[in-house]
Amino acid sequence: MLYFTQLIYIKPGQEKVFDEFEAVALPLIARYNGKLLFRIRPDDSAFIEGEGRAPYEIHLVSFPEEKDFIAFGKDPLRASFVHLKEASVERIELIRGAMV
Repeated sequence: MLYFTQLIYIKPGQEKVFDEFEAVALPLIARYNGKLLFRIRPDDSAFIEGEGRAPYEIHLVSFPEEKDFIAFGKDPLRASFVHLKEASVERIELIRGAMV
């Protein structure tokens, strides 16, 4: 099992645009055997220590195999809405892990 944590930083004022993208993309995870384990919107009070500002969202997703994660990323419906992601996301920090 593979795990992916995303720290998602949104361009100021583009939250609704990003939410539109997620409304399409997140339901597709299950189509590729994945699971959205957590989707968190932390506020500044949730951080004890750190550099910079808090991410808009933190996602933890799992996929049984790398090929499932790759297929999700290439989904045609997701691809048709990726312009919303590109317009709204400042940066994403992706952390990959595995069950040991």
